[in-house]
Order: sequence, then structure tokens, then C-alpha cells
Amino acid sequence: MTGPRILPWALGLIVALLANNAWADRQAKSGYAYLREETRQMQDDEFENPGYLAVDKGQELFRRRPDSGRSCASCHGQEGAKLDAKRLARYPVYDKSMGGIVRLQDRIRNCQEQRARTKALPYHDPDLLALETFVRHLAAGEAVNVQTDGSMASLLKKGEAIYRTRFGLIDMSCAHCHEMYTGQYIRGQRISQGMGNGFPAYRLDTGEMANLDLCIKQCLTLMRAEPFMPDSEESRLLGAYIMSRSNGLRIETPAVRY
Repeated sequence: MTGPRILPWALGLIVALLANNAWADRQAKSGYAYLREETRQMQDDEFENPGYLAVDKGQELFRRRPDSGRSCASCHGQEGAKLDAKRLARYPVYDKSMGGIVRLQDRIRNCQEQRARTKALPYHDPDLLALETFVRHLAAGEAVNVQTDGSMASLLKKGEAIYRTRFGLIDMSCAHCHEMYTGQYIRGQRISQGMGNGFPAYRLDTGEMANLDLCIKQCLTLMRAEPFMPDSEESRLLGAYIMSRSNGLRIETPAVRY
């Protein structure tokens, strides 16, 4: 006498539920924990870490006066001394006046338009990434502390739904890689938990700086899916959820990632 048959879809559901239960008990780890030792050494050395070139470039742009005469430093001090590291660690934040979730790059672009009276840099522009890297670096060592209650609670649930949605020809979700297959190898590299505490980061596979939004775009492209537009609600929701998963981890910008 044979036992009851388990349909393939039911078996998949069981595996997913087990994976989610396992994740619930798993301690959050930075992507740093999954790097090779030589890559960790690169990140830790300011002279070897390519991301510090973006920090230096961002600092230069931070001080530069546009035609309007107001630089970032005009409001925030030459070295960004007037910026609060703990507040920077809260990004993305909820701002009703700006229509919802506001990422650090959104805040910079808004300041360019409203305060510097200059044209905002395009999303993913190297100069915008450099500015974001410099500002985020000012909070290095602070614990990520994204709001998870109040107005953000329902938005983070929407972000989690996107995180668990299958995309593209590969038919996988973010959760497949960063929950179910964490620690396994792909192309010789270990899959991390997909935390956002190191971003903006220098990516070894592309040889460029990437903030979390650009990293999401690159992942969706690898999944053979249509990437979200950088100013889309989906991008903001997913990025906010990923950063909320990183709560408690120290900011490492500029990190080095694969």
C-alpha cells in the first residue's frame, strides 16, 4: 500500500513554508559575511576600496556651487557636519509632503531643485550616485533604522509582496535567492541575504558604483525581467522593504559587493 501522493505544486509550497520558517529564526547578516577574505580586505582598506573614489567625488560635488550660488555645503557644512548620522540611517523615510517613501537619492534631487534652484541630476547618474555615496558614508557605522510602524507599516507589507513575487523568464523572486538559497554558490560567489546596509556599494561584477535601486534593476535584468523605472512606486516599495530587513546592521558605505 502506498502513501498519499504529494502534488508538485504542494511540495513547492511546503518547501517555501519551511524556508520562510527557517528565515524567521535566522540572524540578519551583512553581505560582508559572505565575501571572500580578499574582498573583505579590499572593502576595509580605504586605499584599495574603489568606492572611496565615489566618496571623494561626492564630497567635491557637495561643495560645488551651482549658478544659483547654493551648494549642499551652504546648508549642511563643508564636510556635511550639520547632517545627523542617525537621521541618515533612517532612510528611506516616509514624508507625506513628498508623496510617500523618500529615498536618500530622492531627497538629494529635491534639494537640488528646491534649494539649489538647479536641475536635478538624472537617476543613476554617476554624479548623483557619488553624492549619495558621500552623504551615506557620513553615517558609516550607524545602525540602519528604517521606520517599520505607523505610515510605513502598510507600505512595507506592499514591498514584501513585491519581494516575494516571481519575475521574468527565470520565474524567481528576490526571496528565492536571498532566503531559500542564502549561502549557496552561484558563479563562484556565495549568495548573501540581500541586505541593503552596504549601499551605495562598488560592484565588482559591473565595475561601478550602485545604490540599492540600481542593484534592484541589475537583479531584475539577470532574472530576464523588465526592470522598474527608478522613480516608480514599485522601486520605492521594494527598496524600503529591503532596507527594513537590514535594520540593526551597521552602515558600510562604500561597501564592496559582487
